[in-house]
Amino acid sequence: MLNKASIELDGVSFKVQAGITVKRALELRGYKVSKYPDPASLFTPCETGGCWSCAVEVDGQPQRACLTIVRDGLSIKTVLPDDYVPRRIVTGFRGHQVGGVGTPWWLKSASGYIETACFAAGCNFRCPQCQNWDITYQSQGKLLSPREAAERMTEARYKFRVDRMAISGGESTLNRAWLLEYARELNKLNSDANARIHVDTNGSILTKDYIDELVEAGVTDVGPDLKGFNLESFMRITGMEDRDLAERYQRTAWEAVRYLIEEYKDRVFTGVGIPYNRDLISVQEVEMMGEKLSKIDPELQVCVLDYRPEFKKQDLVRPSYDEMVEIHTVLSGKGLKTVVCQTKYGHIGPRPDMA
Repeated sequence: MLNKASIELDGVSFKVQAGITVKRALELRGYKVSKYPDPASLFTPCETGGCWSCAVEVDGQPQRACLTIVRDGLSIKTVLPDDYVPRRIVTGFRGHQVGGVGTPWWLKSASGYIETACFAAGCNFRCPQCQNWDITYQSQGKLLSPREAAERMTEARYKFRVDRMAISGGESTLNRAWLLEYARELNKLNSDANARIHVDTNGSILTKDYIDELVEAGVTDVGPDLKGFNLESFMRITGMEDRDLAERYQRTAWEAVRYLIEEYKDRVFTGVGIPYNRDLISVQEVEMMGEKLSKIDPELQVCVLDYRPEFKKQDLVRPSYDEMVEIHTVLSGKGLKTVVCQTKYGHIGPRPDMA
């Protein structure tokens, strides 16, 4: 016989199986839980405890619904107090010599540090070749408020003598309230004209209204990392199994790129990342991505990442330099003027004749 636990959920007492997560208990009581943001549901994107997007009040304290275990006598409130300060596991705050896909290409060849970067734990993808898997699946670590993280990033900026301050992941956008407040706090602490606030993202939940809020909060550079043209490739690269959700994520990311260019080209630097490894995506599909991006804006910076053996895909063979030269030629041939390809020997930059 299953052990039952008596709990209180939003003032209503009932019994549920002991040992399940609070998230599962909510589902059993008819609460809507979603991996895509919805005001009427509890957003549980990473389910590993890193992003804290699914925080609820448990016995008077904020806890993660995805990890907190139900026990007898538990009291749960799904609405957090008005004075709740969002928190998230964020690490790094160090100098970066290469930058991300949202870093302007002309800085990538500079010597020394070109920006500071921090990394937010948790991700809604399950990429088998994830290069930051230790951050993606990190569930333990010091929780930082937006102000605390902004103070650490500001200290790092002056320590490494740079103007660019980047956040990546995992997936940086999952905890929306946290990221928006972090950008606001960072903007307050770095009000000089040289300061740049850079967000690298997979773009999967970067809706138009979210972009508007980020720009209003002070974000100046955005790097959406697209994961394919065909849905099948997108699912293979991201490790997603829910086809409908994958299609929604992919569509949102592509729409985000278009919206950033159409609405914010003069205010926000946008650099797009696309993947390449012949075992994951074909040259022909990369070419299709290039054609679509060129129609959005031929001047858009496109960074091609040479996917290498990582995490669960140790069988991958890193693309050769010659392969990346081919990719660079293919994309440039579609009219893209600012193609940057990552290789084991460094970056291949934009072609002089395309400038």
